[in-house]
Parts: sequence; structure tokens; C-alpha cells
Amino acid sequence: MSPGFVQPDNLVLQASMSVITEVRIPTDAFELGQILSLEQASAIELETLVPSGDVTVPLFWVYEPVEDGFLETVERYPTVNSVTEVDVFDDRTLIRLDWDASQDHLFQCIMEHDGQILGATGSSEGWNFEIRFTDREALSQCQDCCAAAHISLELTRIYNPTDPEAGPWYGLSESQREALTLAIRKGYYDIPRGCTTAELADELEISDQAVTERLRRGIGTFGRYALLTPESAAELD
Repeated sequence: MSPGFVQPDNLVLQASMSVITEVRIPTDAFELGQILSLEQASAIELETLVPSGDVTVPLFWVYEPVEDGFLETVERYPTVNSVTEVDVFDDRTLIRLDWDASQDHLFQCIMEHDGQILGATGSSEGWNFEIRFTDREALSQCQDCCAAAHISLELTRIYNPTDPEAGPWYGLSESQREALTLAIRKGYYDIPRGCTTAELADELEISDQAVTERLRRGIGTFGRYALLTPESAAELD
């Protein structure tokens, strides 16, 4: 494990497929965090990131009305070419930042190891990034790159993207999702149990046996799509 990169003990990676990681980064640990001062905004959210040669052009939502002087302060930063307001609403402003990312070691480490930034949000407590890497090796190399640049990262989550065939609910049918959601809300899986299958059956208006079978199939389906790689799932067929 690279120094400066904190990984929870319970995170397990599959090396054979892409991985998505969520990390927390102090505001002063990377250049873009320093450029976008959060003293005048409650939060900043990345809308999109468009690489263009040596220049990276992000669109950011800045929440709370942008105060006078904010854009001028950002534009005076040496690596900023221009900053413009795209859309202005009562509670937020969409800003386009024409910025040279070559001096930002965080972005360079991500891009050099084929990382894709899926999302980023900043607050007074720091920044949260969601990044996809092609495999574990690429993530490890990015970790080493950040450590060499003295960038302190806290890795909060690593997971494999779901099988595209799983749909938005990990392959669960509507009835399976309804039964599992109700069981969790009612404490069926708590110790001690908060309810019985008979009570779940009454609320779902199906038989006790049907509830048991629906929960069993739902857990099996969820585990197949959420925990197994496509290759290992295929071995079960």
C-alpha cells in the first residue's frame, strides 16, 4: 500500500475487470482545489470534464450566489486561462473554467494511468472524487504516483461496476426489490429479527412460502450481479 493512501480493511478488488474508487482529498492537496476557493460557496460540483490537448475544461456548479470578485480571483491564478459564467440561477451558478491541468499533480496521475473522473464534489471539509480505472494495477500505479507527489488521499470505497445486463437494480425484479426492501425496513435481517415472514406476507398480500421464495431468489440475484464478476457468474450457468 502506498504511503498517504488510506484503504479500509474490508475493501476487496477483482483484478480482472475495471474498478471504481471513491476518494477524499484535502482542498489544498491539489491545484484545482486551491483555485476554486470554497470560502464563497457552500459546495462545488463537477458537471463535466472535457480534455483538450494540454488544457482541461471543467464545468462546475458553484452553489450559493457567486459573490463579486470570485471570478476575478479565480482568473488571476497562473494556470487559469479564463473563467466564465454559463448559467446563473438563484442558488447556483454554472462556471466554465479554461485551465491548464499540466501543473496539477492529482489530475496528471489520474490521466497518466487512464483514470476517468466520473464525479467530483467539493465542500469546506475537502473534495470527494469518483474515479474509474481499467484494473487494479492502474489504480495501484495511480496510488504510487500520488504518494510520490505528496498528495494525501483517503480511499473510502472500491467496487466493481455492475454487469450491464443487471439493470439499475442489480438484476432484481420489481417484486423481489419490493420484498427485500420491506424485509430490511421491518428488521427481518436484524438480530433478533424485527418481524416474521408471515408479517411480511400479510403486508405484501402473498403467502408465507411465496415471501420466503421471493427473498431467497432476490438475494441470489443481487449477489450474482453485485458480488461476482461476469466471468465467475458465467461459471454458475
